Amino acid sequence: MFFVFVSCSNDDNAEATLNEPKLIVKFEFDENQIRLDNLGQPTGIVEGNAAQTPVFNKMSAHYIELSPNAATLLGDGEVIYKGEETTKGGERAIDFSQAKLISDGETFLEIPLSRVQPGRYTWVRISASYQNASINILNNGNEFEGTIAAFLGYNTYIKSFDIKGNTIELNQNKLQGYWAFEAQDFVVEGQAPEGAVTVPNPLFETSPIPQGSCVLTGRFDDEFVISGSEKEDLVVTLSFSVNNSFEWQEVNQDGKYEPSAGETLVDMGLRGVVPKQD
Repeated sequence: MFFVFVSCSNDDNAEATLNEPKLIVKFEFDENQIRLDNLGQPTGIVEGNAAQTPVFNKMSAHYIELSPNAATLLGDGEVIYKGEETTKGGERAIDFSQAKLISDGETFLEIPLSRVQPGRYTWVRISASYQNASINILNNGNEFEGTIAAFLGYNTYIKSFDIKGNTIELNQNKLQGYWAFEAQDFVVEGQAPEGAVTVPNPLFETSPIPQGSCVLTGRFDDEFVISGSEKEDLVVTLSFSVNNSFEWQEVNQDGKYEPSAGETLVDMGLRGVVPKQD
């Protein structure tokens, strides 16, 4: 009888957890969303550079936090997600093998609301860690599609990764800005200069982020309220600006990305995040 009771009790708990309301976080990519700089201000393209809006295939994040106000320091809000880390590559780093890669409109996170502190939240902070997108390139007068895979986290241990069917074996850490570019089954790797990746943070004066991280900050139009007595799921969509987010230094002033002419990638950072309650 004891074992039957324990079994039934466990089943009941599992069913209760399964049926309780959840916090669901989705991602979407918006080519028309305002393009922001590091200070969270609208910005254009640097003179001498050109840019294009990539088509996002996959993205991942390492950290998500809800913050009640502009003075809340990073880490002092309600942390609702933190990805796996490892020291396999030496220093502590994001473990890319454990990353969840999702497409536009898909759910990234789903957790019971009972695990989230009730409160009134104004801001979201999210550390983007990886992106895979399609871009257009020019080579010897011919235009075709290529794929860019970029690692945006503070430090990432990469055992291997796939880019358009090509497997890249690394087994090492890579700092923010490591990228690989595939075109017509040919792969080139590179590293963006330190500080080159744009990370919009409108709270830079009251709540800065560490150099080399990729923690984007965005504000809800209205407060996001968790009462603790919800009967239904709460759904938040994080909308990322990909508006001309792929930027390079021009050699031929034609607005076309031409690596064979010596045009170099200078920025691949997302250009802002807007949290919206569905």
